[in-house]
Amino acid sequence: MSILTWIIGTTFIISLIAFVGALTLFLKEKLLNKILLVLIAFSAGALIGGAFLHLMPEAIIEVGIDEASVLNVFLYFLLGFCVFFILEQLIRWHHHHTTTHPEIMPFSYLILISDGIHNFIDGLVMAASFMVSFPMGIVTALAIALHEIPQEIGDFGVLVYGGFKRDKALILNYISATTVVFGGIAGYLLYAWMGKSIVFLLPFAAGNFIYIASTDLIPEIRYKESLKKSLIRFCIFLTGIGLMLAVKLF
Repeated sequence: MSILTWIIGTTFIISLIAFVGALTLFLKEKLLNKILLVLIAFSAGALIGGAFLHLMPEAIIEVGIDEASVLNVFLYFLLGFCVFFILEQLIRWHHHHTTTHPEIMPFSYLILISDGIHNFIDGLVMAASFMVSFPMGIVTALAIALHEIPQEIGDFGVLVYGGFKRDKALILNYISATTVVFGGIAGYLLYAWMGKSIVFLLPFAAGNFIYIASTDLIPEIRYKESLKKSLIRFCIFLTGIGLMLAVKLF
């Protein structure tokens, strides 16, 4: 299969993860919360492992190991981190200053918009990864997929809580997720124009991954209930990193 076919196929499969929210219809709230925290711990480890064990080393190899090139890689890493920091602050600010129809809470729309933007960037990153190398594309797709599972479950719950009916929330959440496919196609087309400079999307994505893991996911699994459960979730977190290491080594 061609690289474009792989990009479209993997991004489409990732978009389908949005339907994982339907599982919440059949689970009791207490059980769902336990499963969600396990997924969050594993996802955080996978994101950090993907960023530091795959994306950053691959970007440095592609641009060269001279000081100026490595500095550029880390500057794009910091840019990726800062962009998501600013985006999150803007969304929070917009949430506190927006009024809308009383039946649907404002943050419901913000979730859909921010998730759509995030998924589009994920598509760009996946395309860039596949253009660099096929294994890098698979690793990036895996890291994104692992992150999307707990996120989509959470997003679905937020949309329902915000006033949407469950069936409409599921459809809107999937529409928001399809932007990953368009991002993948755009990334493939941009590669022909940008050439190897598109490799800087790798450290940019690494910055995104680290921001999401460190500010949104890890805080959810810290200081929860008991030391025993915290240690279990830490081991699950390490398992996520270990998976990325295993993929790197084998």
